[in-house]
Amino acid sequence: MLQPCPRGRVKWDDGRVITIGQLARYVGVSVKTIRVYHAKGLLPEPDRDASGYRRYGADDAIALIKIRTLAEAGVPLARIRGLRSATDEEFQEALREIDDELTARIRGLRATQGRLRRLAAGQLAPLPTEVGAHLEDLARWGFTPRWVDLQRDLWILVFATYPDRAITLFHDQAETLADPALRQLFLDYDHAHDLDADDPRIDDLARRITEATRDRYGPDEPPELDAASAIPALIQGTVNASSPAWQRLDTLIRAQRDA
Repeated sequence: MLQPCPRGRVKWDDGRVITIGQLARYVGVSVKTIRVYHAKGLLPEPDRDASGYRRYGADDAIALIKIRTLAEAGVPLARIRGLRSATDEEFQEALREIDDELTARIRGLRATQGRLRRLAAGQLAPLPTEVGAHLEDLARWGFTPRWVDLQRDLWILVFATYPDRAITLFHDQAETLADPALRQLFLDYDHAHDLDADDPRIDDLARRITEATRDRYGPDEPPELDAASAIPALIQGTVNASSPAWQRLDTLIRAQRDA
């Protein structure tokens, strides 16, 4: 039992003698927080005394301290309610489960922090490490910065909208570019950006790309996204909009493919 302090301002005994405001100050929480705990069944709400006030005792203060400690540790209030009547073994098991959950949340927060740092460094969205390495290869192979930036943006779109399919599509393109002859077709595509749309080199490039695609895949279709998805058209539309030559090249390739 707590006896009166030297100044005689606090008097706790076995009865309920302090108000909700006093309890809040002593424990270091707000009155609103105590009322939330009452509403959620974490802390029993005492009856009002003859003067109309709810009075609290030492047991209430101890219970409130335990609740506050668990809440500050990140334990959800719904879990705290269950822990109040748990055995010691159940309590320890619950704490281990909560610790595992917090570890997972910390891991997620660190991943978010990493994305934020990459964002601050000018990277609009995170991509798998192998995609980043591939983009560096593009620059090393002679692709223009315009093409590298375009590829980065398009892979961001694909990985954001189709994360399960994106890696298959990426691996297919990476394997294609590993072949020097096929890589040259992509380089020619890149460098055709500034050609006039009616330049005869566009017709020749469309023919070579169509033939190379048939040789690589035979009667099978190249890996694609969901047939009902609007993303492929959005991607190709983005490419075509940047160059009249690229737009005509796409038109020719489609016509030859469907012939």
